[in-house]
Amino acid sequence: MLGGLAAAGVGAAAVPLVAGCDHHAADGPPGYGTGIADGFDGKIALDVRDSTPDWKPFETKKAPEGAPNVLVVLYDDTGMAAWSPYGGRIEMPVMQRLADNGLTYTQWHTTALCSPTRSCFLTGRNHHVNRFASIAEGTTGFPGSAGRLPAQCATVGQVLQDNGYSTFWLGKDHNVPLEDVSGGGSRAEWPLQKGFDRFYGFLGGETNQWYPALVEDNNFIEQPATPEQGYHLSKDLADKAIRMLRDQRSSNPSKPWFLWFCPGANHAPHHTPTDYADKYKGKFDDGYEAYRDWVLARMIGKGIMPQGTALTPINPLPQDVALAADAVRPWNTLNADEKKLFARMAEVYAGFSEFTDAQVGRIIEFLEHSGQLDNTIVFYCADNGASGEGSPNGSVNENKFFNGYPDDLAENMKYLNKLGTPDTYNHYPTGWATAFSTPFQMFKRYSQFSGGTCDPMVVHWPKGIKAKGQIRHQYHHAVDVVPTILDVVGIPMPKEYRGVKQYPLNGVSMRYSFDDAQAATTRKRQYYAMLGTRGIWADGWKASALHAPISGRGHFDQDRWELFHVDADRSESANVADKYPDKLKELIAAWDEEARDNFVLPLDDRTAVEILVVERPQTEPPRTRYLYYPDAAPVPEGVSANIRARSYKIIGNVELQSGAQGVIFSQGSRFGGHALFLAGGALHYVYNFLGIAPIQDFVAPAPASGKHSLGMEFVREKAGPYGESLGTTTLYIDDHPVATGPMRAQSGTFGLSGEGLCVGYATGDPVSPQVPNPSAFTGGTVQVVIIDVSPESFLDLQREAAVALAKD
Repeated sequence: MLGGLAAAGVGAAAVPLVAGCDHHAADGPPGYGTGIADGFDGKIALDVRDSTPDWKPFETKKAPEGAPNVLVVLYDDTGMAAWSPYGGRIEMPVMQRLADNGLTYTQWHTTALCSPTRSCFLTGRNHHVNRFASIAEGTTGFPGSAGRLPAQCATVGQVLQDNGYSTFWLGKDHNVPLEDVSGGGSRAEWPLQKGFDRFYGFLGGETNQWYPALVEDNNFIEQPATPEQGYHLSKDLADKAIRMLRDQRSSNPSKPWFLWFCPGANHAPHHTPTDYADKYKGKFDDGYEAYRDWVLARMIGKGIMPQGTALTPINPLPQDVALAADAVRPWNTLNADEKKLFARMAEVYAGFSEFTDAQVGRIIEFLEHSGQLDNTIVFYCADNGASGEGSPNGSVNENKFFNGYPDDLAENMKYLNKLGTPDTYNHYPTGWATAFSTPFQMFKRYSQFSGGTCDPMVVHWPKGIKAKGQIRHQYHHAVDVVPTILDVVGIPMPKEYRGVKQYPLNGVSMRYSFDDAQAATTRKRQYYAMLGTRGIWADGWKASALHAPISGRGHFDQDRWELFHVDADRSESANVADKYPDKLKELIAAWDEEARDNFVLPLDDRTAVEILVVERPQTEPPRTRYLYYPDAAPVPEGVSANIRARSYKIIGNVELQSGAQGVIFSQGSRFGGHALFLAGGALHYVYNFLGIAPIQDFVAPAPASGKHSLGMEFVREKAGPYGESLGTTTLYIDDHPVATGPMRAQSGTFGLSGEGLCVGYATGDPVSPQVPNPSAFTGGTVQVVIIDVSPESFLDLQREAAVALAKD
């Protein structure tokens, strides 16, 4: 480096050596050719001994003196009536301890869905301003639904990171565009590029808790252990969080930190160690209607709900609006087996929640032992109401919901004793979603009702909050968390960030309420809009448009609006629209104004299947032929060949030796997927349709040693009653058909859990028990796998593959 400078003529003989930065070479940009850096106030001479350093231009910014650490614990899919601090039956001892020494909020709201709420936690702006009208998989290309945080919305991570904080993100993301969730995809929207020093978790909306799709920092990784070795994602996340905090404490103990802890709980699949589920045996046998009566009395007794709060019906929507998939089957209409199944599903959910609370407790214990808890502000909360995605009958495989395929109770009963284990991908029925969202109407996805948006929030900060064990009734929203964090830290949201003028924060700080229970709510208005539903709260009143989410109905101009005086009717049980028509008109006009200001339109209520199968822009040019290579990272479904609702062909170029065995191609898991593999001297193509037995298996004797093209062709002939593809599959060895028969294929996703497309191996949860274990291909090599969705025949593709194989 020094030699290079001398060669360039930079030195004592070339330019005068001066202090400061006001002298510039005539033929170069400011600071170039003088040996002086901009902003340098020291003295530079030929000899360092005659020079004076100035560290200011090179120092990193420090956090304000005494700024607290920040821990945000954000669960999924949890209504306010689920957890013990709010009167619920699910024991949450760690959250209860924080509530006993902090504050419990009763009117804290979310957007009714995960990605949108999480975007609010990131930026302090409304979810449409963040471009997250829906989940990351549901982007539509309109301004409020582009699925990428705009440059005008700097994140809390970026602001804190730039002001002297260490920043960590553990667990769920779900704000990365689908096309970027891949080994070769853009990292622009990944956590490390959004202001976080470290990330460990998963990028999708959900993941298998026993076999997660893990990412560490900017890379996909294998899970560190198996379920048989005691692995569970919640425990793993806590392990990593404590490790990150220990590292930070060891190296930078004076530096404050921000930790966003987002476990997979309580999102489906409801996976938990069996001993935690068994703690709740018999505790939900009375059914969900009885639970609602019991828990409302408890909520009133604890002061969570005011005296006189009324209970809403379990099926409150009018028949012309209600969705059959979101209906609740009255408990007294169930047979004995159904009651047993539904009760066990609630037990597993409860165990999942408490087990995760115990993992949070390990983090809290570390903070206490290391002397950090006193000056750590903790937000313990959930991102939307309880989930109704399990259908009226519950599900042992939630992927059925995303494929528009109904559950079968007889099939589900077979898994009664396996619920919560790696054998299931379970989700409780809508009855429990209603129960855990007591006393409100409906649940997750319904943004016009508090059943979808009113969620638990406990705030704990011994050094900064004098009040202990108190309740707060001020009305607040997810957008208020970022302003609260910045307020207590003492750092403003910048008006300009990286040269871009910033959108103003939509949220307000909740700090005013910390030590004043009677303080008036500072939030004056909050709109809601999600999956076709909409509503608005303003000054204690709520207007709600009657519309079912993801119903595919449209006709929003025909929606009927209801009016609730929330200050007097907390459960939103009495529609007073006829009594106060002017107030209703005022609120509808306010919603229209908010919609214009926040990029809300157009409204979209298309079904889950319609939304998930929309073709979205990809970074790669459109093509009908995809090549995949062995031992690469799993390719997520969102960027792999789209075989949904169409004919397709898969062919693998291989070179076999005697006894060759293992996976040639695999995609999905035991809950939906397909694979081409060699096992026991046979070639198999299996298609596991939503985990429903029997698995469709096309099999033939394996070919002799040598080079071969092995593959299959599915010809779609029609759609089934639920949109599934029905057709004929043929298995090929080279140019010879060796097995054929009818097959049904999923019309929607293989799942939101993140299992990708693999060549030469399978993920930890294979699509069929027939897949060899270990799954890695041995006794030969896999050269390449081709997936083709063009109209040409398999034999045409095989000829090309054979030529390529011969040249290898």
